[in-house]
Amino acid sequence: MNFLGRIGALLLILTVFGPLAGCSGPPKGGTEVAPMRKDPGLVGDASSDEYIIGAGDQLSIFVYRNPDLSEGGVAVRPDGRISTPLIEDIMAAGKKPKELARELEQKLSKFIQDPNVTVIVRSFVGPPDRQVRVIGEATEPTAIPYRDHMTLLDVMIATKGLTKYASGNRAVIVRVDPDGKRRSINVRLADLIKDGDISQNIEMQPGDTLIIPQSWF
Repeated sequence: MNFLGRIGALLLILTVFGPLAGCSGPPKGGTEVAPMRKDPGLVGDASSDEYIIGAGDQLSIFVYRNPDLSEGGVAVRPDGRISTPLIEDIMAAGKKPKELARELEQKLSKFIQDPNVTVIVRSFVGPPDRQVRVIGEATEPTAIPYRDHMTLLDVMIATKGLTKYASGNRAVIVRVDPDGKRRSINVRLADLIKDGDISQNIEMQPGDTLIIPQSWF
């Protein structure tokens, strides 16, 4: 092959394989990494949504490498306090599980080196201001731990519906607003439960009290 032929062949090779070679490696200056997106469920400060321990809750307290100090079923007494090995009395109500764990570690540090405590809520009632109370003609009147986006229908399922003496359409939700003012919200429970009127299925708020009166006849 003469000189001009070799030049032509070289130009052909560069034309065909040149673009592919340019794509095979990272661009000059390093690889550009796309920014990591936050999980929608983790956006914002979740600390404000952590569970608050209340009287009546059942806790498990685990002390790492110290089984004698661990307790599988610790009841939060009506006064909000608990008792564990080496710690006879400590306030638990009103605290987050992590807060209680750190306080237990501080107190246990007098007896063992570098304690590592985990507090797990096994069954819960929650503090009074995080409960929804149901009184009157519900089948099982009770106080229910509030959970996010709890609705009136959720409450009725938890209390197993209305008694045969209930005047469901005269039910009232008593709610205390953030400014401390108390107001009443009329709800038609019978229409919700018996007729499926979803417009009555309002969202509950922590601290709400649902009052279901008795029928007049």
